[in-house]
Amino acid sequence: MLTTKETGDEAETLAAQYLVAQGYEILERNWRFQHLELDIVARKGPMLVIAEVKSRAGNYVVEPQLAVNRSKQLLIISATNAYLNKKNLDLEVRFDIISIVFYRAGHKLEHIENAFYPRVR
Repeated sequence: MLTTKETGDEAETLAAQYLVAQGYEILERNWRFQHLELDIVARKGPMLVIAEVKSRAGNYVVEPQLAVNRSKQLLIISATNAYLNKKNLDLEVRFDIISIVFYRAGHKLEHIENAFYPRVR
C-alpha cells in the first residue's frame, strides 16, 4: 500500500509524462516559494500552463478535482504570480487540473484545461 505522499508523487510523474506526450514542455515540478507550491509548470507554445495534480485511490468519496477549492486556487494564483516575477516572464497563463484515480489494475487520468481563472476583486 502506497503512502499518501508516494501516491501523490506517482500521480505527478504520470501527469508530467502525459503532458510531455501531449506536446508540453515541463519547466518545473514542485516549484516552491516560501509556503507556496506549484505542482507542474509547463509551456505549450506561447502559453504557460500551471497544472495542479490531484489523486485518489479507487475507493474515493469525492472527485479529486473538487479538492481544488477557491482557497487552494488563490494559493496557486499567488504562487504563479511569484513564479512569473522570479522568472521575469510576461506570458499568458492557463490553470489546469490533472485528476488521477488509482485502481488495482491501473489508473484513470483526466486533464481539465482552464479549470479556473483568477478573479478581479
